[in-house]
Amino acid sequence: MKTLKSLSKKGVTLNFSYCHRLPERSFFFKGRQLPLCSRCTGINLGYFFMPIFALGFLKISLFWTIIMILPTYIDGTLQAFTNYESNNKLRFITGLISGIGTMSLITIIGVFIGRQILILIN
Repeated sequence: MKTLKSLSKKGVTLNFSYCHRLPERSFFFKGRQLPLCSRCTGINLGYFFMPIFALGFLKISLFWTIIMILPTYIDGTLQAFTNYESNNKLRFITGLISGIGTMSLITIIGVFIGRQILILIN
């Protein structure tokens, strides 16, 4: 595993893997490498869907929300622990879907917490 740096404290070693700075895992714009890998670029773009969920324009069930989040973790885990090497298109697509799913999950949790608060005050 490629690591940027290791942190060792009280016998525990944490390895911070890096992919954001690997040119083969990043997109380029006008000849300059973007600061995030293609997967994280997709995840962050998916976050722009938050207002769509928060304002109630789109609702996805909890089941499908979790299904949307899983592929990016499966792809990333396979890549980290096996010889499988993903490609930028797949990283971006799974990241985008995961980012959208994450915003749906945050909205589901927020609505649930809001309803619980309303029940408590009433």
